Amino acid sequence: MRKKSIKKAAEAFEKDVEAMKEYLDAICEIDLSDEEVTWCHDYAIIRLYRVFEGFILSSLVASINNDTKQLAASTGVEFPKHLTDEVCEYIIVKDGYFEFRGRDGLIKTAKRYLPETHFIVTHIKKATYKDALERLSGLRNFAAHESPTSKRAALKAIGAKRLSASGAWLKKQERFKKLADKLCVLTKDIATSAPY
Repeated sequence: MRKKSIKKAAEAFEKDVEAMKEYLDAICEIDLSDEEVTWCHDYAIIRLYRVFEGFILSSLVASINNDTKQLAASTGVEFPKHLTDEVCEYIIVKDGYFEFRGRDGLIKTAKRYLPETHFIVTHIKKATYKDALERLSGLRNFAAHESPTSKRAALKAIGAKRLSASGAWLKKQERFKKLADKLCVLTKDIATSAPY
């Protein structure tokens, strides 16, 4: 059985991002209303969050699968040397699903399974990715929920006082593309550090 690969997960993430950018380019050539373009960008940020979440889950599974000593170091529990991908994923998600709350939540989640010095944790903690990770979570949550709480978090993430919709902000000045590209740089950094 083949083990998960962070390098392949990063390639898949980049491929998904390119498809999203092509989708948004294509809709700009169609005669859509301003509101419809906003909706398309709302959809895109939700999808971007989903594929980034998938990349992080795959990376955590790969890290545990390839070296259970890291999980043991962070949990204080000894594990067998060989665990299947399914067991590794169960350790992370249990009976639920994988999620994190913002950059700090992502760091906290990663540190549950990996030591502080692990390359995934150190890359996520880099200041250069802070804004992108906060915007990803804040804008996704506002696009998905449109609650007052999610709106406040989105406003804080983008440093604005007014926001009608996540897509309304993302469709201007190629903000979606810039955010997606920054996340691609992060995933490449993680993949470059990964031996698998």
